[in-house]
Parts: sequence; C-alpha cells; structure tokens
Amino acid sequence: MGKFINPFTDVGFKRIFGQDMSKPVLIAFLNSLLTGERKIKDVSFLDKEQLGHSDIDRSLIYDIYCETADGSHIIVEMQNKYQPYFKNRSIYYLSRSVSQQGERGAEWLYDIKAVYLIAFLNFRLDDISKRFRTDVALADIDTKAIFSNKLRLIYLQLPYFTKEADECINVFERFIYVLKNMDILTRMPWAAQDSVFQKLASIAEVSALDRKERQLYDESLRKYRDTLVVMEGQFQEGMEQGIANVARAMKANNMPLEQISLYTGLTTEEISQL
Repeated sequence: MGKFINPFTDVGFKRIFGQDMSKPVLIAFLNSLLTGERKIKDVSFLDKEQLGHSDIDRSLIYDIYCETADGSHIIVEMQNKYQPYFKNRSIYYLSRSVSQQGERGAEWLYDIKAVYLIAFLNFRLDDISKRFRTDVALADIDTKAIFSNKLRLIYLQLPYFTKEADECINVFERFIYVLKNMDILTRMPWAAQDSVFQKLASIAEVSALDRKERQLYDESLRKYRDTLVVMEGQFQEGMEQGIANVARAMKANNMPLEQISLYTGLTTEEISQL
C-alpha cells in the first residue's frame, strides 16, 4: 500500500476532487486548467442525478458535478477504459446539462450558463488528436473565431503526458504529474512551496482515512485492479484470436507451416489444428 491514495479509483477521485474539504484543490486545479480564460472563486457540488446522468460501471468511470459562483456548470470525469463512442457520450451529457437549465414560461430568455466537461482519459482515444490536451469549443469554421462560450469540452489523455517532475513548468502540469504518479509517491512534491499541494497531501494520505473510509477505499482499489486484470485478459484474448485468424488465412493460401509459424509465433502443431 502506497503513502497516497490511487486517484484512478472511485473513492480516490471523489476524495481529491469531490468533497467540501477538497474544494481548494478542485478550484486550484480548475483555475490552472483555465488560466487566462476565467478565475473561479468558489464551487458547489451538484447532485448528478438531477442532470439526467445514468449510473454505469463505477470501476470504469466516475465523475463529479459542480457549479461556479456565476452559475457555470463543470463536469469533471475520470474514464479508465477505452470507449469507442466516448466523444458522442460526452457531447450528450454536456447537452443534457444545458437542457436541464431550461425554465417554462415566456419570461425565460434562454439565459443558459456555460457548461464545461473536463475528461481525464486513462487511455488513448483514437478519434481525437494524439496529444495530451484537446480543447473543443463552438467556433466559426471559416474564421476560427469562437461562436459561443457556452459549451466546452477538454479531453486530457493521460498516457500522452510523459513529463517528469523537474520538467513541469506550471501548476497545471504539476497537478497532472501528481495525479499520474500519486500512488507511487513517497512524498508530495511542491508541498513546501505551494499550500494547495500541502492540502492535497493531507487529503490524499492513506493514513488520513478513518476506518470506514479505508474500507471503502480498499474495496474501490480492489475493483480498479480487477478491472485492469479483466481489461488485460480481454486484450490478450483479442490478440490471440487475431493471430489465429491471420494464421488461418495464411494456411488457406497454402503458405508453408514453418513460414506461418515464423510470422505468427504459433507452433506448427497449433497451426495444423486451426
């Protein structure tokens, strides 16, 4: 067991970003993410059920909903498993958050507040840019000018973030570094210089969990690890099936068994049985 909790578990993610005592950490993270764009002073947590969000496998994906002082909604989400329709899903839930703001009656003049979705992806998403951060907004196709600031999607593909601690040049990068490495850290970097990282250390230390919290965390960690094992098993099964299909095709084209074995790694006996 490491010194700090694993943020890729349900309990770990919620403890770092989704409770009252972690507000300073969440606000600091959001402000570092949106530097030069807006300054958030406070947030309140929303009941996601009111926003029409369906419950799915909590070992794979979890989220928090919050609202800023000016009424903007922010969804912060962690996704641990590749999902081929994730872009469509994220647009759908963003749109639901907008539509939930509607009020009946002629006096309501579509005064919708901005909705942000910030998605931590613990995998590479094939159909967006192959870089760590991708920002999506409504824009004029010809001029590239922002058409509306009411919708915003920010995808953070964690496998593309490869910086070491001494390479992180701003608070945002430091946050990402800590999140990626938290469960193997023996001390919280930058805690001596930044009170936010001091706060993060106090929240994230496993020793800070009471007995009930520790039980919940241990269970969520088990589910997370089981999920990784299942995902790896599915990957290996798919690889083996793909190799077998290739070997069958080569065999059907009368390639020598020895050559098929060389290309696929299967033994000639295994190929003969296909």
